[in-house]
Amino acid sequence: MWLVAVSVPLIPVVIVAFSRYGGLFTALCHRALAWTNRVLLRRKVCVRSTHAYVFSNCTHGKVDSVLETFDLYGNTHPSLSISPQMSAVLDEAVMRVRPSLVLELGMHCGYSSVRLLRLLPPAGRLVTVEVDPVTAELGEEILLVAGFKHSQFQVLTSSSARAIPTLRPHVGADKGASEGFGLVLMDHDPQQYLPDLIALEREELLSPSGCTILLINRTQRHGDVGDVVAHVSGRSDFYSVRSEHCFMVEIVYCRKPTNVL
Repeated sequence: MWLVAVSVPLIPVVIVAFSRYGGLFTALCHRALAWTNRVLLRRKVCVRSTHAYVFSNCTHGKVDSVLETFDLYGNTHPSLSISPQMSAVLDEAVMRVRPSLVLELGMHCGYSSVRLLRLLPPAGRLVTVEVDPVTAELGEEILLVAGFKHSQFQVLTSSSARAIPTLRPHVGADKGASEGFGLVLMDHDPQQYLPDLIALEREELLSPSGCTILLINRTQRHGDVGDVVAHVSGRSDFYSVRSEHCFMVEIVYCRKPTNVL
């Protein structure tokens, strides 16, 4: 009874607080739920089982066989491989952009890495960053099983935040180098998408002549990529949103030359 007597006077305070901060509370709840879903999915999905199935059932040295085996596994087991719709959009972007240097953030046992590498030119190179050591090790083995050589790719076991400042040697020794990543695939933690994009620009790792950034949206909620879209929309001098699907957003970066008077 005393609890009710104490609580009743607080009801107006709670109502006012929720009316002012309800939106923020809801957003925080959505972020917490998304994080929980990702953690639960990662626990449910066994990277070792995925690797074992692909390794045992694909034809070694055949890229198409590796991808088909991934797809077969995904038909009957929980999988972190991107969907057929995502794969089609990814393939189209790579064939259109024809990048010689690609950065992948989030490896997920190597499925997207294989898709990317198979479409790069002969001298093309992939740098992939994966925070989980087991996933990175097994993903690297899948790339070798698919027939790619170490000269064509490098797997960095690190968080994206720590890896990005160390990537300069991969695109040129000097800050003023004209090279840079022609395509960046982000499929790691959506909360890192915007900080990592800003870091890539700050470190001058995006090709000044044009870089395509693909943001995978696994939850298909605008909130997971909305902050990035808002950021680039306010930077129309350098960025533009080329396409926006429920599962993927394609952004184009191009540093326009400054007019000299």
